[in-house]
Amino acid sequence: MSVEIKLSRFNRIYRPGELLEGKIITTLNSSISYQSIRLTLNGAVNLQVRGGLAGVIESLYGVIKPIPIMKKVVDVRSSGKIGSGTTEIPFSVILKDPKEKNLGKFYETFHGGNISIQYLATVDIARGYLHKPLSATIEFIVESDKDNLPPKPIPPDMVIFYITQDTQRHTLISELKSGGFRITGRICTQCSLSDPINGELTVEASVVPIRSIDIHLLRVESILIGERIATESSIADGDVCRGMTLPIYIILPRLLTCPTILAGPFSIEFKLSIVITFESDLYKKPSKADPVSSKPWMATESMPLELVRTA
Repeated sequence: MSVEIKLSRFNRIYRPGELLEGKIITTLNSSISYQSIRLTLNGAVNLQVRGGLAGVIESLYGVIKPIPIMKKVVDVRSSGKIGSGTTEIPFSVILKDPKEKNLGKFYETFHGGNISIQYLATVDIARGYLHKPLSATIEFIVESDKDNLPPKPIPPDMVIFYITQDTQRHTLISELKSGGFRITGRICTQCSLSDPINGELTVEASVVPIRSIDIHLLRVESILIGERIATESSIADGDVCRGMTLPIYIILPRLLTCPTILAGPFSIEFKLSIVITFESDLYKKPSKADPVSSKPWMATESMPLELVRTA
């Protein structure tokens, strides 16, 4: 015997003011009696520090309780019987009823390294003390209410940047110090989640051949000292013709990004890091696999990125 939840929308995306609709599907070899069929909706912000980042910080934040957003319990059916075979039981519940009080702010679904915003629907079929209850859980995705979104897409906020040996704060290999390089471009630093990140980059000069040009989309979580990579895009692989303009086009991953959040107990921010890797014998030597830290054969430029949801 089994039970599952099937939502009405295949993408499982809902907004707080909408109805969460679906079916509870049971597959049974024989009929069973039940005391109740109950649907529970839970939403919470889970905070956790993983893997020895800092002893003091971990002791403070590692035990933080989840921040509740919503908890709603709905009795789908009272006591009765479910026949053998496949049975579908429909349900419908509004996520955020204006009449309800003490509901937290509905943040968008986000799966981060140490901050996770998650919404779950759980069905429990209680069968009495002598029988194990049947249950199933499914995650649904929450996006911002349309009423709170800008009516029109925001104009892209393009920032001009340049990367030279003088803009680097870390030690470079001697060839880059003496010969120099200059890379210029522009990129969007305020972007709608439904649109790609656009821009362009030009290698004006470089005495050392370029191995690759990459862009890292970094998420910066407030309870995490440092950054974690959400996605990585390669602009160029191999040396680049000088003076040629290279386009930048990055599609944002859905569950790994969300609108920039600056809340009291936590925050989720993003930034872009342009990484130029030059040909060097040092590159071939084993080193700690940390794409965020700067290395002598690399040049980097970082800038904040504001992500917003638009209608």
